[in-house]
Amino acid sequence: MAGSARAAGALVVLAIVTFGCLFAISIAKEEATKLGTVIGIDLGTTYSCVGVYKNGHVEIIANDQGNRITPSWVAFTESERLIGEAAKNQAAVNAERTVFDVKRLIGRKFQDKEVQKDMKLVPYKIVNKDGKPYIQVNIKDGETKVFSPEEEGEGGYRLGLLEDTVIFQNA
Repeated sequence: MAGSARAAGALVVLAIVTFGCLFAISIAKEEATKLGTVIGIDLGTTYSCVGVYKNGHVEIIANDQGNRITPSWVAFTESERLIGEAAKNQAAVNAERTVFDVKRLIGRKFQDKEVQKDMKLVPYKIVNKDGKPYIQVNIKDGETKVFSPEEEGEGGYRLGLLEDTVIFQNA
């Protein structure tokens, strides 16, 4: 019985999301003629992507590796910030400075069971700041920085995705 209730709930959520997407597309079509080019960013927990709506068509932008989806990972080395594939590929040798699955922390309290469980599963530090989970990372030369999930997930990662979009727009 609990399984059928869960399935019904999932169908309701799916219907709402589908309706929302269709509604957003219809509005986007109306507004696109007024706005020109529209850029959309999907920041997913595991993967993210950037789409450009221009002249009645949407194009999902390929990243510097040629892929249309990019791992939602950010890493810090002594000399640079890495985004996506580059961050994920070096994670084994730089685990504590490689951040991923950050979206799972957004909107949660530090004491939340899920946050406490996640802390045991990720190699980077999740710290308590004002009752909320923050990410603590050694940036370079012993300098430590504390980021909110929104700063790290949306800020640091979004910049890399936007760089890909700018390159596409200028090509």
